[in-house]
Amino acid sequence: MRSLLQTVRSHFTTVTELARQVGKLRHTLERMQETLGRLEARQVRAAAGDDFAAHGFRVFSQWDEDGLIQFLIRQVPIPRPVFVEFGVQTYRESNTRFLLRHDNWSGLVLDGGQRCIDAIKADPISWEHDLTAVCAFITRENINSLIADHGVRGEIGLLSIDLDGNDYWIWEALDGVQPAIVIAEYNAHFGAERAVTVPYDPAFERRKAHPSQIYFGASLAALTRLGKSKGYALVGCNGAGNNAFFVRESLRSSALPARTADEAFVAAKFREARDADGRLMLLSPEEETKILRGLPVVNVETGATVPF
Repeated sequence: MRSLLQTVRSHFTTVTELARQVGKLRHTLERMQETLGRLEARQVRAAAGDDFAAHGFRVFSQWDEDGLIQFLIRQVPIPRPVFVEFGVQTYRESNTRFLLRHDNWSGLVLDGGQRCIDAIKADPISWEHDLTAVCAFITRENINSLIADHGVRGEIGLLSIDLDGNDYWIWEALDGVQPAIVIAEYNAHFGAERAVTVPYDPAFERRKAHPSQIYFGASLAALTRLGKSKGYALVGCNGAGNNAFFVRESLRSSALPARTADEAFVAAKFREARDADGRLMLLSPEEETKILRGLPVVNVETGATVPF
C-alpha cells in the first residue's frame, strides 16, 4: 500500500510539474506573440492608403482585429484608454488582449461562463494589468448597470460587442458609456442591404436558437443604421467579414472616410453551419444562407418581424 501511495504521489508530482512547465511555455509563447505584434504595430503606424482591411494583423484576436485597432487608436483621439468587451470566453483570444498588453489600457471584460471568468482571474494578465473580469449573462435590461457597477462610466476608448445573439439590442440600449471606437460583430449571411436583426429574447443562446448556429446577430446595414442614430460612422470591416468598426463622428477625421454598409460590406468566407448533431457541414456561404430562409427577423427600419 505504501509503495502504491508513493507511486501515486510521484505521478501526481510529475503531472503537476508538467502543468507548470506548460504554463511557463504558454507564457513564453505569449511574450513572443507580443513581440511580433509590436513589429506589426510599427508597420501599421507607417502604413498609408485607404484600404482599411489592409491594416489588419492578429496577435490575440481571432482574425485581424489587433492591427485594425492599432490603426484606429492612432487616427482617433482617445479620451480615456479604457475598453469594455463582451463575450470574451477565457480571454485567450479576444479583440482587446493585445490592446491591454501592448498599450497598457485598462479594461472590463464580461462573459456568461463562470469557468471562463475563473480562467481569466487565474491568468497572470489579471494582476499584471488593470483588468476586471465579470461573469454575467448580458441583456438590454442589465447592460448599463453591469458596466456602471464596475466603475466604468462616460468617455472610454473602445467597446467591443460579440455576443452571437442580441448584439443589436444591447448596443441600442447601451447609454452609460460613450466609446470613441465601437467594434460590433455582424452576420454576413443577412447580406449587405437588408437592415435586419434576430428578434430580441433576453435568454437568447445561439446554440439553442437554431441547430445550424448561424441564426444570430444583425446585418451590417442594421448596425450601420443604429450607429448613425447614436452618432457613429462606419469606417470599415475586417477581412474575415464578421466585424464592423465604427468611430464617433465628433472624433472622426478625413483620414477615416465614412462608408455605407454596401460600400464596406465584406462577405464571410468561413463556414460554420452545423447539423443537428453539432458537426460542421462545410457548406458554401450561399448554402449556409439558404438555411436562414423563412426564419423570423426584425426589420429595424419598420420594426416589423418578417421572414428572412
